[in-house]
Amino acid sequence: MVGYLARSVAGHDKGTLYIIIEETQQYLLVADGRLKTVENPKKKNRKHLQLIKEAHQALSNEAIRRIIKDYRRNVDVESGCH
Repeated sequence: MVGYLARSVAGHDKGTLYIIIEETQQYLLVADGRLKTVENPKKKNRKHLQLIKEAHQALSNEAIRRIIKDYRRNVDVESGCH
């Protein structure tokens, strides 16, 4: 699952988009490239994340920000939002 784009479905960060950067038995370490960086990822329970799609394997903070920004832009275009 490393490299997947995921949305938080539970917790105070509900709705936030992340990239999964590491996985353990029960938890996934995720980063958004801004508040939660590759160097200081957030630990999330697997059940609290919804997988969206496979992202790129480039896991730098800049790449993560770009992937999330591109995904948001594409979703807005598809839904007709401006």
